Amino acid sequence: MIDFRSDTVTKPSPKMLAAMSGAPVGDDVFGEDPTVNALEKMTATLFGMEASLFCPSGTMTNQLAIKCHTNAGDEVICDELSHIYQYEGGGIAFNSGASVRLLRGNRGRITADQVVAAINPDDIHKPPTTLVSLENTVNRAGGSIYQLADIKPIKEVCSTRNLRLHLDGARLFNALVETKDTPKAYGETFDSISICLSKGLGAPIGSLLLGNHAFIKKAKRFRKVFGGGMRQAGFIAAAGIYALENNIERLAQDHTHAKQLAAALSELDFVGEILPVETNIIIFEVKGRYTATELIKALQPFNIFAFTVSEHQIRFVLHLDITPAMVEETIAVLHKL
Repeated sequence: MIDFRSDTVTKPSPKMLAAMSGAPVGDDVFGEDPTVNALEKMTATLFGMEASLFCPSGTMTNQLAIKCHTNAGDEVICDELSHIYQYEGGGIAFNSGASVRLLRGNRGRITADQVVAAINPDDIHKPPTTLVSLENTVNRAGGSIYQLADIKPIKEVCSTRNLRLHLDGARLFNALVETKDTPKAYGETFDSISICLSKGLGAPIGSLLLGNHAFIKKAKRFRKVFGGGMRQAGFIAAAGIYALENNIERLAQDHTHAKQLAAALSELDFVGEILPVETNIIIFEVKGRYTATELIKALQPFNIFAFTVSEHQIRFVLHLDITPAMVEETIAVLHKL
């Protein structure tokens, strides 16, 4: 099976499973799981931030950040393609009672000038703007990357206007592998960061929320309210430690595979626009003799799986379970169709 549906479909490797099975554990709600504590310390140190919190999912870490940074009736600024708006079940309204100011950026990336223009005045008719959220890489924009130089002016606006700045960094390590920026540079820039272990890094579950001590203490309380408190979570935290120690640099291979596939797609008469490929995600338009749905069905007899992201677009996501031979086989099948 060649599964391009998402980088969330990865399976733990034998070495990762061995690390999991041998992990010392305790009750994490009591703060007594040594492996969870080690993972949280490891990630906080990596980003130069004071503390972190292990959670089941990236949706939870994002929603906890929004809950901690806002009060009911506040407004959050983000791009219209943002995961926190598009794919988290209306959680901003449901969990935090906040509204959203959507901006149309460049492939999911907004600018400091756009943020300034979107901040509400001190007016009883309008919700207070309290939070700006960025996503890097931008999933719905084909894995597009923010440059740190473009984020710094947004941080300056937030600091000047007393706004908090959150990063949905579900695929941040994909960006860092390409830009060569350091995690610490991001830790210095954002008030909170969410990172996922269960995508390209290959862990079966888990995300981390990073921030200062007071923020993480507040987030831990809300994690309990959200039902996210876990007990002997060290077994899955061990997978995260293994992923961070072994699977970051290999993300570059996924990016190479994505570019190879994109080049092959560009040669096909039933493929239209392909969003620029910067990391491990390809989003391309289907036209002519196939619809997007028909092309998905045409690939399935060859054990190749993907899914549509719009009526005319398909997404391929590369990950550690996609081998060079699988990429070659997929290219050969596409040329047969």
